[in-house]
Amino acid sequence: MKVLLVEDEKNLGEYIKKGLTEAGFIVDHHMTGLDGYHALMTEDFSVVLMDVMLPDVSGFELVQRYRAAGKHTPVLFLTAKDDLSDRIKGIEIGGDDYLTKPFAFDELIVRIKSLLRRANQSDYKSSVIHIADLKMDIAKRTVHRGNTNIKLTAKEFALLQLFLERQGEVLPRTVIASQVWDINFDSDTNVIDVAIRRLRIKIDDGFDIKLIHTVRGMGYKLEPLNVDVDSGMGDDDTNKDDLK
Repeated sequence: MKVLLVEDEKNLGEYIKKGLTEAGFIVDHHMTGLDGYHALMTEDFSVVLMDVMLPDVSGFELVQRYRAAGKHTPVLFLTAKDDLSDRIKGIEIGGDDYLTKPFAFDELIVRIKSLLRRANQSDYKSSVIHIADLKMDIAKRTVHRGNTNIKLTAKEFALLQLFLERQGEVLPRTVIASQVWDINFDSDTNVIDVAIRRLRIKIDDGFDIKLIHTVRGMGYKLEPLNVDVDSGMGDDDTNKDDLK
């Protein structure tokens, strides 16, 4: 789940980004209203955290423009202003929730999850995703294959969730890098190959049906298939030149 954070206080922004990242979110942080608005209009997010008092333009104005453009992503206002009139204004111009500073981080997480459930976003339509005998419970942060509990790191969980939400699709490394690591793909790094290899070990080793497959020259695919070495797909081709 990708979060847009527009917050001009550097320390607070870094604190929120760090905490949300550890909670499994991908966070895009901007410190000015114009940069935040550009991200709003050009990228897709699951939820928006918008500071009201920005140095260049009001967060209220940004959200009002965003709603006028027909955009419906949930918005949570973050502000030190606790006047009732401000809270009412924030909701009336298109905000979905309002959290005053300072706030407990646990409350921020709860409010974000509540917004996702209420909006019935595709990222949170169902807290449980299945493929074959593998089950992921997003809300509980658990993964099982049959009766086996599989323990994953935060990045492995996010990677598997991406595969599950787009099962059957071939995912290029560029897509995986942007969605899971929030970085531009660098062909000189093997971080994606290594992460997928580790995930493959955890969810495929010891099971007859393999789920993660390499599509030579294209990327990776999640699908419950028997391995066919002549089809261009394999269990682990991550060390081969044709994926470099």
